[in-house]
Amino acid sequence: MTHGETADFVTLRGEEELVRRAGDLFASAREEFLCGAADLVTWSGGVNAAFACGKRPPLRTGSEGGLAMRKVYTRRALGDPHSERRLAAIAASGAQVRISAAPLAREAIVVDRRVAVLAGSEARGARTYTVVRAADVVEGIHSLLYATWEAAEDVAECLGAAAVPALDAEARSVLGALSAGLTDEAAARRLGMSLRTYRRRVAGLMAAVGATSRFQAGVRVRGR
Repeated sequence: MTHGETADFVTLRGEEELVRRAGDLFASAREEFLCGAADLVTWSGGVNAAFACGKRPPLRTGSEGGLAMRKVYTRRALGDPHSERRLAAIAASGAQVRISAAPLAREAIVVDRRVAVLAGSEARGARTYTVVRAADVVEGIHSLLYATWEAAEDVAECLGAAAVPALDAEARSVLGALSAGLTDEAAARRLGMSLRTYRRRVAGLMAAVGATSRFQAGVRVRGR
């Protein structure tokens, strides 16, 4: 144990040290693995690999038995095809993935309600991670994170599982301009609209197709 560490709180610097010194915690999950992140970057390859190495029970697919893998992300995790494919793959693996419209209080992982890992704020240099074993603190972190997960929307809904509403020719032209990556000024000129009218149409179409970004709106209806 180094200076500043206690049995209940240990701060690690960088994901490499996190996996090296605390990777067994992720692999030891037996009942619940609850994860909250703003996007798909915070808990990346090393953490996922450490989790996969454990001789854990199969993921729970029903109401009983197995490991409950619960993950909640903010809408930062949406917005480009690669991220959306990753989210869909995570959900397809058996994890219960949800998207929160509100920001997370802290990015964290809670394993079996007995240990938590808090990610430090994003800054230059290695990110810090605090491993927490104090039972009352872990319970508080779990309660906040679980409440956020429970109130969030299933990822399938956010990825457009529901049918995209019928769009007229003008709407498809606007979405085509979005997909092409044109500036607002260029798109408005191409479509013969004022800049204000074009931006109003974009806002309305994003709401109609359930998109959280302009890029997502463009790709969501591509090929339909």
